[in-house]
Amino acid sequence: MGLPEFHTPTFTVAVLPMFLPAVIALVAENIGHVKSVGQMTDADFDPMIGRALAADGVATTLAGFGGGSATTTYAENIGVMATTRVYSTAAYWVAAAVAIALSLCPKVGATISFIPPGVLGGATVVLYGLVGVLGVRIWLTNGVDSSKPLNQMTAAIPLIIGIANFTWQAGDLTFTGITLGSIAALLVYHGMLLSAARKGIPQRDT
Repeated sequence: MGLPEFHTPTFTVAVLPMFLPAVIALVAENIGHVKSVGQMTDADFDPMIGRALAADGVATTLAGFGGGSATTTYAENIGVMATTRVYSTAAYWVAAAVAIALSLCPKVGATISFIPPGVLGGATVVLYGLVGVLGVRIWLTNGVDSSKPLNQMTAAIPLIIGIANFTWQAGDLTFTGITLGSIAALLVYHGMLLSAARKGIPQRDT
């Protein structure tokens, strides 16, 4: 049995600009996951989005107190649900307990490190791909009009930024594709709405 190395949390103002944009990406990711689970289970989980975000924030705070990184719902978990079609809350409670128990055993970590990178990479491709397909399904189910320039630009620009993993270096801070894509989606959508409003173009035509 082995315990992780805990660290006392410290507050540094200089790192805030790096993490604040990441929060936008995590919020968008979390909401997307809730929507995806709702689509898979044919249930309306929109009223629970606030609780999901709050739980994510509490979990991140607890992890930070021990020196850990920020937490999220992780697309891999949603991909597993889509693949196995197991949506039982009890099953995920058990999975979480087993994962915590296994994390206390260094031998398990050493065994996982022997898995060929190609195998893990292939599984990751499948799981992330399923999340992407579920996202497209959400657009189709909700009748998103892809013929409108507003929707085209809002989807196209962040998609390429995320897939190409654009990076932006600002001093010691590095912003990656997920963060930049999330920010781009907000800027493009609201920027085009504002531009259309100034030109007197009805919102339905944008």
